[in-house]
Formats: sequence, C-alpha cells, structure tokens
Amino acid sequence: MQTYAIGDIHGHLDLLQQAHALIEADRVRHGAVDALVVHVGDLVDRGPDSRGAIEFLMQGQAAGEPWIVLKGNHDRMFAGFLTDPWARDTGLRAELSWFHPRLGGPQTLESYGLIKPADRPVDQVHAEALAAVPQAHRDWLAALPLHFLQGQALFVHAGIRPGVDLAAQREDDLLWIRTDFLEDTRDHGALIVHGHTAIEKPRHYGNRLNIDSSAAYGGPVSAVIIEGRDAWLLTPTGRVQLLA
Repeated sequence: MQTYAIGDIHGHLDLLQQAHALIEADRVRHGAVDALVVHVGDLVDRGPDSRGAIEFLMQGQAAGEPWIVLKGNHDRMFAGFLTDPWARDTGLRAELSWFHPRLGGPQTLESYGLIKPADRPVDQVHAEALAAVPQAHRDWLAALPLHFLQGQALFVHAGIRPGVDLAAQREDDLLWIRTDFLEDTRDHGALIVHGHTAIEKPRHYGNRLNIDSSAAYGGPVSAVIIEGRDAWLLTPTGRVQLLA
C-alpha cells in the first residue's frame, strides 16, 4: 500500500503546488495512480496566501482528487477566531494570541483582503473577517479530520499521546503535542506521520516520520511517499529514501 503525504503548508500556495507537481511526476514514474495524498495540516498562517491554499485543496477534493486534508493547530486557531475573537486556543501559552507575529494570524486575514488587521480593534477586524471569509471555507475547516489511518501509517498533525489508544486521544494532543511525543522512542503500533515541529528536512525516526520542512520559515513544503513503514522524499530527480 502506497500513500503520499504533504507537510505543513502555512499559506504558501506556490510551495503546495510544487509538492503536488512532484507527486504527479512520481505517479507517472512509478505508476502509483491510486495512491491517496494526505496533508498533515497547518494550511494557514505566516505565509502570503492562506486563502489560496484552502481554495486549492477544496477545489481538488470537489473535483474528485484522492486528497485527505487533516486539521492543524493553526487551522483550529483560524476557525476559532472566526467563531469568537476573544477566545484563546487551549494550546497557546498565556502571553500569546493568534494575532501575535509568531503565530501569523494577520497574514491569513490579509489573504482574504483585510487591511492591516493587527493594527486595528479586534471587534472591527472580526466583523470584517466574517464578511470576507466564505461560509464554505468555515464549514470546510470545521469538518477537517484529526487523523487518518492507512495501512501501517497513522497520519496526524502534531503526534499522539504515547501509550493512549487512538480512540482516547485528546484533540489538544493531536494538534499541539511536542516533547512527550517527540522524545518517546517506543513503537506506537503504526508509523506516526506528522508535522507541527519544524525541522530542516523530513526525517524518519523509526517510530515516527516528521515531514514539516519549515515552510513557515523559508523552507519547502515537502512531499513523501510511504510504503508500509518505509518512506521516500520526492525530489525533482526522483525518490530519496528516508532511513531511520
């Protein structure tokens, strides 16, 4: 069983399209015509075209592309702001908000046409955002799944709480977990394919595969293919195996 996966996008439509182009070239080269493509979340924030990334993915799914799109913590923060601009995501530290420069919320709103949202009253910006963000986008974001199991791989945005059954996992962990998951070397029963924690390039750790290659900080949006628990990075010249 073969499955493609794409890492964190963070509003970089051009990089997302490049990742899909690598997948299409690999399909032709290896005949993986029926393989699903799983996006591990963080579609929005920090980059210049979050709206474009969302529309690209929505249109692809509507056209029948075999694409799975998971929810990331940034996607939840965006949807949460639209519901209640004063609510704080439970995964955020107390001193941060979605409007903090480190989080990238204002760039997402700017992609929907808002002018300097970080410099104006929140209630005013919220009213403009409700008018600018199509209801179809809000509904789609709200319905994004938190995980996807395919063969020997479990796809999720941030990771899992080690030792906890999938059915009992908390949404906050699936979207936000770091240290307790990243430092655990036990086998989790499946290869955990995740993003959320930015690194220079995708890396296979044996029990998990991190595919967040730092698009939010100038890196690419990476595409990989997974067969069983083995994985290869897709490059313009072909597959490069990621060894644990």
